[in-house]
Amino acid sequence: MRAILEFRIPMEPFNSMVRNGTAGKQVEKGFGAIKPEALYFNAKDGLRGGIAIVDLPDASKIPSLAEPLFLAFNATVQILPCMTSEDLAKAGLDDLGKAFA
Repeated sequence: MRAILEFRIPMEPFNSMVRNGTAGKQVEKGFGAIKPEALYFNAKDGLRGGIAIVDLPDASKIPSLAEPLFLAFNATVQILPCMTSEDLAKAGLDDLGKAFA
């Protein structure tokens, strides 16, 4: 299943990583471990962060997605299941609408 992984990275330890030249290596290591389908960085609420689109085949894989970011950056992480328009087309909305109308 596809999921959106939203993350926020606090100023420390990331500022120190930038200053000592290890930020790039840590980004490659942390996000290389979760192998995102897509990865976008942004700033939100005054913090570095972003979103990654990841594969979540089952709930037991949640730690393998979150822990690299927790450990590398002291990041906060939210994982949200999501679907494509093709997935939504298979969801049977018409039948659900009739069943609960």
